[in-house]
Amino acid sequence: MFSQHDSDSIRKLPLVPGEQVEKSSMKVETESSHADASNQEAEPAQLLDDEENKHLPVKKKTSCCTGLKVFLAALSFSYFCKALSATIMKSSITQIERRFDLTSSTVGLVDGSFEMGNLLVIAFVSYFGAKLHRPKVIAVGCFIMALGCLLTAMPHFFMGYYKYEAVSHRASSANLTSKINPCLLHQDANKTLLEFSQAGCEKETSSYMWIYILLGNMLRGIGETPITPLGISYLDDFAKEENAPLYIASLHTIAMLGPMFGFMLGSLCARLYVDIGFVDLESITITPQDSRWVGAWWLGFVIAGSISLLAAIPFCFLPKSLKKPEGANHDKTSSSVLGERKATRKTHTSAKSKPKKWSIILKDFCTSLKTVLSNPMYLTLLCSSLLQFSSFIGFLTYKPKYIEQQYGQSTSKSNFIIGLTSLPPVGIGIFLGGFIMKKYKMSMTGAAKFAYSMSFLAFLLTLLHFFVGCENHVVAGLTVSYDGKPTQKHENALFSECNSGCKCATNVWDPVCGDNGVTYVSACLAGCTASVGHGKNMLYHNCSCIQASGSQWGNNSATLGQCPKSDACSRNFIYYTAIQVLSGFCYALGGTPAYMIMFRCVQPELKSLAVGLYTLVMRTLAGIPAPVYFGALIDRTCLKWGSRSCGLRGACRIYDSNAYRYAFLGLSAVLRAPSYLLGLIFIVLVKKHYPAKKSTSTENGGREEVPMNKEDGFKSSEPLTGSLEAENKSCI
Repeated sequence: MFSQHDSDSIRKLPLVPGEQVEKSSMKVETESSHADASNQEAEPAQLLDDEENKHLPVKKKTSCCTGLKVFLAALSFSYFCKALSATIMKSSITQIERRFDLTSSTVGLVDGSFEMGNLLVIAFVSYFGAKLHRPKVIAVGCFIMALGCLLTAMPHFFMGYYKYEAVSHRASSANLTSKINPCLLHQDANKTLLEFSQAGCEKETSSYMWIYILLGNMLRGIGETPITPLGISYLDDFAKEENAPLYIASLHTIAMLGPMFGFMLGSLCARLYVDIGFVDLESITITPQDSRWVGAWWLGFVIAGSISLLAAIPFCFLPKSLKKPEGANHDKTSSSVLGERKATRKTHTSAKSKPKKWSIILKDFCTSLKTVLSNPMYLTLLCSSLLQFSSFIGFLTYKPKYIEQQYGQSTSKSNFIIGLTSLPPVGIGIFLGGFIMKKYKMSMTGAAKFAYSMSFLAFLLTLLHFFVGCENHVVAGLTVSYDGKPTQKHENALFSECNSGCKCATNVWDPVCGDNGVTYVSACLAGCTASVGHGKNMLYHNCSCIQASGSQWGNNSATLGQCPKSDACSRNFIYYTAIQVLSGFCYALGGTPAYMIMFRCVQPELKSLAVGLYTLVMRTLAGIPAPVYFGALIDRTCLKWGSRSCGLRGACRIYDSNAYRYAFLGLSAVLRAPSYLLGLIFIVLVKKHYPAKKSTSTENGGREEVPMNKEDGFKSSEPLTGSLEAENKSCI
């Protein structure tokens, strides 16, 4: 076409009739060409405007009920609910064990059933969940979680009233001024116990009601499965990239409140008697400090189930998808937008026309799995984490019980102390760990060293627990002889010359505390011949075994319940709590870098598989078996087992404190110690794959950009803490 200068020259030339025609034709052609050019330039813009107009949000669809913030609030509440219900189970382990007369290993199996339920559906939910209506799938999960909590509490309403083993309750209905001889109560002890056993055998089916707790806990595990993966992916799809880390941080923060409120609620429920509102509490002869005490364990599950039911409601009204965040594509040109849409159509068309066969998918999976497992860094980290996680799960499951048995605290106080002192330092440690990584821009090697150092320091601090324990309860016939000398465990030690005049039952645990500071298995075995009082205020007199031990008080009396621990034990409990706070803080400080490292050990396309395999191994090899073998080892330290109908063994009433401490803490230490050897190997491998380069580190603010896997030539071009995908996966 002609320029402006050429057009002016043509106008100045003299025109002849033929030239006029030619000029007019040129002019028409020029104008038409300009019009075509302007139309061609306007066409992409018009198409872009059409595309934008087509996808303009309708005002009625942007109401507050369908917004991303509403979804975030609902997801945060569901996170709180699942953490609350999980903590309620942990805080109720001891009471479930006593209520259903279970061993520690059996109740550990009940606790591990949550992981079983989770593993049953995690693959199904991960694959099909993203293809369905994600908010409604999460709603179904919350409903199932609520149903699991209510099913767990159901046995309480069908088992009848709790009947703890005791012989003194026979005088509970007597007149307050009447005197009862404990020896006379045991004259026909064998006959009475036989009749009680035969009567109990007829109702023995109630002893299997704990299976409903196992099924309810498994159902709760099934319900919790879709909340994290589908919720995080929904946020990732529809949140602005700069807002996503803040949203995920909010989820983690609110999730930390769940365990705190869970232990507080567990503490409150443990203080209430199991059959509160249905029995006369004045007739109850046991206190919360007694090893036979069972609190209102079922109440926590009812509350957790009701809250979970409420958490499901908002998800029912949320849409399947939200509009993409505004401004996300403003920097893209019209040609790139159109090109992406065409490429997307072509991709969908080719995907529909050429679906992958299952054989190809399976082959790709096996190849990817082999690649992940052949990665020495990932495999070393996986084995180290497995040992750490096994120790952590076993310790957390029986931590309330350890505090009860070792320091003589009640279940209510144990849960309160854990919720108040253990969880806040952990939350602060997790936050500071992430802040330190971001502030100092830790490299892969730096993060590995920091995580290892903090974890090893926490391990050294926990070893101090061995030195702040308490001695055994002074129990005549179990830990000491009737004259006060230490003795070994054997059944015949319960009898002595001082109680030979009474035919006492040896399988009943109804302890009394003598005024000499010694605990006796029962008032009969203490040789008491008179009693007065009612309920918890019952007092025994003329106890021959107390007199034989040389009591300085002269009245030779005893009160219901075990004697309290010494003042030195109370001081050791304070030291134990302080050590627990410091070790928990240090461990959490290195927890964030340790978990983030896993996402840099593998190629980006294998991150999902690596996280899935990590979760599978942790739950299968640690979450399920750890509570069982920890409980089996604890059972071996029992000094006195309770009794139930049909002559079966009930829950343990008293443990050997020294043996319990060394077995419980020792197993935890034995599991953790080898993990630090693997940690050293991991650091060596990290240094090998991430050699320090001063020039590169200086230019990038201390960040190393070197091939993560020399064979694949993959380079990490982003900071260790800056990956949104890693943050999303860390919630699994």
